[in-house]
Order: sequence, then C-alpha cells, then structure tokens
Amino acid sequence: MYLCSMDRKQTFKGAGAAIVSPFHNDLSIDYEALEKTIEHLIAGNIDFIVLLGSTGEASTIKKNDQEQMINFASAIINNRVPLIIGCSGNSTTDVTERVREISKLKIDGILSASPYYNKPSQEGIYRHFKAVAESTDLPLIIYNVPGRTVSNILPETCLRLANNIGNIVAIKEASGNMEQVMKIIKDKPDGFTVLSGEDALNVPLMSVGVEGSISVVANAFPELFSKMIHYAANGNFTEAEKIHYQLLDFTFLMFREGNPSGIKAAMNILGLCENVLRPPLLPVSEKLYNEIKDSCKEMACHIFTK
Repeated sequence: MYLCSMDRKQTFKGAGAAIVSPFHNDLSIDYEALEKTIEHLIAGNIDFIVLLGSTGEASTIKKNDQEQMINFASAIINNRVPLIIGCSGNSTTDVTERVREISKLKIDGILSASPYYNKPSQEGIYRHFKAVAESTDLPLIIYNVPGRTVSNILPETCLRLANNIGNIVAIKEASGNMEQVMKIIKDKPDGFTVLSGEDALNVPLMSVGVEGSISVVANAFPELFSKMIHYAANGNFTEAEKIHYQLLDFTFLMFREGNPSGIKAAMNILGLCENVLRPPLLPVSEKLYNEIKDSCKEMACHIFTK
C-alpha cells in the first residue's frame, strides 16, 4: 500500500474540528449529544471533522465503543463533510494493526500523533509513520504535538515523509514553533498541507502559509471559527484578525486547566453536552467554569451582532 509522492490525491484544508466525545453522568457515550454536536459543527460550516483524537478522549474509549462511534458519526455526517479518525500510540505494531481495522470503516482519513513516552529518534519517527502509511490506502495526517508526546517531529523528518510517502498528505503542527512551521512550508512538496494545531496561533500561522486548522475551539463556536479560517484562506486578514481577537480570550480559557476540560465546560454551558470527562481527566474548577460562562455570553454577543 506504499504510495510514491506523485500519487497524492486527497488533502484536507480549511476549518477542521477536533470533536469531543460526549458522556453521560455514568460515563457511557452520549450518542444524542454526539449527534447534536456534529449537526452544530456542520451548521457552522466546518470543512471536516476529526473524531477520537486527544480532544475526544480516545485513550479512555474501548475498541468496540470506538468502532460504534465511528459508524454512528459516519451515518450522521452522511458524506456532508470528510470524517477523519484519530489513531495514535507508542507501539508501531499496535497502531498499524488498528489503522488496518478502522480503514475498513466508512471514513475519509487518519490522524496519527508521533509516538509518546518512548521518545523515539527522528529515524524511529520516520519508520513509524512509514509503517502506518503502508497499512492503509487512506490519506494520513501526521500530528506533531510535543507538549503531549515529548516527541518533536523535526522539519527535516516531516519533509522526508512528505516527499517519500504519497498518502501522507498533511501535518497538524502543534509545536507552537513558528520557525519550525515555516521551514516545512518553505520546502514542502505540492499537495502537502500544513494545518495549525494551536488555536491561539491559527491566523498568525495562516499568514505564513498554513492552510487551515484542526481546532478545539470550533466545538463551541464553529460559525465564528470557520469564518475566521475562510477569511484567512482567502487572504482577507483584516476580517480574520478581527475574529481572531474576538476568540482569543475564550481560547486561552479553554486550555487553562487542560483540554478537553475547558471545551466540555463551554459546550455544557451552550447546551451541547454534559460536563463529564472520563478519569483521569476532571471537569474544570468552579471558578474557571464561571469565567467560561461569562466568556460564552460575550462570544454570543459577537455572533448575534454579525
């Protein structure tokens, strides 16, 4: 299933949402809230949805439940937007086996983070993603999030993957390192997409060539988020900047006590899902919850005045 770079056909650009996994108070999956959230995102003009990423608490969800969620989400989306599935781990063998399994389902791509905890070398990272890409015909987005993995995908490694493996179509870059991102953009091959994984840096990163974002904040305010991304993609940074600063304080609140604790509090306030996380994650403090509530009211004012 190894593809050379000239075979790259599918990319993902624009406004992407890393969707939460809603739970009932007994910690079971809340499918009604999942449907509500999906419809909320699509109505807000989101370009694609990522299910079962770190925002989706995938590490706490068993394999059978994951497959049920994928099939449910795919049926609800019904080809209206692409569905990408998160599949990561620190065992290359386990990740490739899992990717083979979920590739049989009705999905459009895979998002996979650099192996965590093991701290592999750059050659180890390259061989890991090469093996993952060879295990599927689907397009693969590699995910660089050193804050979670302690495993930074250097620009040279990203470019080597992008040039050598055709179904590696994009990188979600969440290093927060502008210099690193620019090095990738400068030398990337045609058809390879760089996406922001840092909500507070979406517009600054798009000003230097990033072509979209996979966002946490989008769960709460997809319409504002997608407008911002689409303005930036069309070169209208004046309007994109306005929304960027409207969202900025809310964005900082989302990550103050960790993700997805912040965004689940916001979605609870907005009536989209329960404020429930699976251990070891916990809901935000009462103080932060009240700050998020005030921020949601402020964000609603921006929406209704448009």
